[in-house]
Amino acid sequence: MADDASMADDSATTEGGTARPGRLLELTVSGLALIDRLDLAFGPGFNVITGETGAGKSLLIDALGLALGARADNSLVRQGAEAARVTARMERAGGDLICGRDINPSGRSSARLDDEPVSAARLAEVAGPLVEIHGQHDQQQLLDERRQRDLLDAFGGLEPERGAVRLAVERWRTNEAALRELALEPREFVRRLELAEHEAAEIDGARVRVGEAAEIRARLGAAQHGEAIARGVAAIREALVGDRPDGVNGAAVRDVLGVALHAAHEVARFDGRFDGLAQRLAGLDAETDDIAAEARNLAELVDHDPAASVELEERLSLIYALERRYGDDEAAILAHGQRMAAEAARLRDLEGERGRRLGDSAALLGAVARTAAILSTDRVEAANRLSKAVGHALHALGFAGTQFRVAVVRRPVEGTDPAVEVAGDAVHFDATGIDEVIFRFAPNQGEPARPLARIASGGELSRVALAIKEVLAAVDATPTLVFDEIDTGIGGRSADPVGRSLWTLARRHQVLCVTHLPQIAAHADVHFRISKRQRDGRTVTEVERLEPAARLTELALMLGGEGMDQGPDGGAAARAGAEQLLARAAAWREAAGDALSQPAGVA
Repeated sequence: MADDASMADDSATTEGGTARPGRLLELTVSGLALIDRLDLAFGPGFNVITGETGAGKSLLIDALGLALGARADNSLVRQGAEAARVTARMERAGGDLICGRDINPSGRSSARLDDEPVSAARLAEVAGPLVEIHGQHDQQQLLDERRQRDLLDAFGGLEPERGAVRLAVERWRTNEAALRELALEPREFVRRLELAEHEAAEIDGARVRVGEAAEIRARLGAAQHGEAIARGVAAIREALVGDRPDGVNGAAVRDVLGVALHAAHEVARFDGRFDGLAQRLAGLDAETDDIAAEARNLAELVDHDPAASVELEERLSLIYALERRYGDDEAAILAHGQRMAAEAARLRDLEGERGRRLGDSAALLGAVARTAAILSTDRVEAANRLSKAVGHALHALGFAGTQFRVAVVRRPVEGTDPAVEVAGDAVHFDATGIDEVIFRFAPNQGEPARPLARIASGGELSRVALAIKEVLAAVDATPTLVFDEIDTGIGGRSADPVGRSLWTLARRHQVLCVTHLPQIAAHADVHFRISKRQRDGRTVTEVERLEPAARLTELALMLGGEGMDQGPDGGAAARAGAEQLLARAAAWREAAGDALSQPAGVA
């Protein structure tokens, strides 16, 4: 029987003494399907969840997905609950990250990051990179050869080379699009040139100024009220300087200020404190004359001539007509004119531009060929390394005498496919390069390796997916990996190697795994049991973190079934088998060496 050392310590720290960033610490679920309320504290390393069929093992994975921004389904809300709520707490540099999701029976959902409302998309953007969930759908994705190419490039660290190809292809495509634009029929060429020249000339001839329409509208408005403006200006001048239309000067502000200013100067002769008042009054006297003069000047600018007003209205109509055709204001009109002038110049130099573009096309295709050839060569080298590494991992998973090969095949040219010449051969290319990548697998010795999609059974595919994930773990920065139904189609004989592989993977990542196989569960650092109970006439799901004794019982139940205690030996054989599983797992870990003895995140 395994001792307490087989269970991981939740106080896992890195060599620097701080918790490993990104690890899932806690998951709280309420009102979700069979779950009334659950609070789970996960450990570092390898966490397994076991339990009876239908108890809700995969429901926990669904709950975690909701906390990471997955699509919400209101059918998951527990009958009678106001809402389903899921909260995940994860480690993060500078403090824990709290991700939350609420789902109402009506179907509306809300998301939270550190108690701040966010969109589900934002939640997925922030929390999604911290957890990667693998289910049967993800295993099926492995059969997609596009996904296989992406996995090979990730393993080989080929993103810089792939980025260089992508950039080269984008530049070539941009140039090709420009060339297509230059391929104009003669009549279309003439039509475009005449239109561009006409619009540029019309705008240039109009001599429009920015803000001109507003100025004209102001002048026309003033002209409509010219008589009232004249009367108002006369009243201003009469009040300020006594300037009356009949020539008779009356009392004015300026005269009163003059009296006050003289008095201030007289008083200041006896008391210097009044000098300031005298200066201020002098300023008011000068300001009075300025205001009166400016009022007269403004009045003189008002257009009283009907002919001048007609000219202004015609000018405004012209600007409005240009705005209707070319833009919302004078600045937009002028910008359009500049574009049309540039377009006319470009069209007049159409043949010259076409020649330059054709020359660029050859050079850009050469860049595509060079970068794609480099990427292809690097892929071949990475494919050899990946083939060997996955082969070793598959051998450890119980595949003896099997073959796993990553084939890198250059794409043939078909029809009008874009092509480049590489090593004397014409090959088709796109933004991913010139290669097709095919994972080939022969599960039985002596058989030819065939594409994975045509050869692998469900159980074989699960183990191949796990082997690839284990190999890619070194280049995968995702802190937490979740495996749901990884043991689909796997029998007891293959299960022990799968458990070992998951435990090994958990030295670099936190691993969560839902399983029904005791051989896998025996390798766990932390073991949870999920079960259904009747409470107040309702079925509820409960989850318990198992200590060594309870863990032994759970493994025995997984081996012998629910009725093992009713057997002739009272379940002794199942318990002995469980003890043997735990002891064998502990012995294997010890043999694996101290380098792999600690879960991810433990110093």
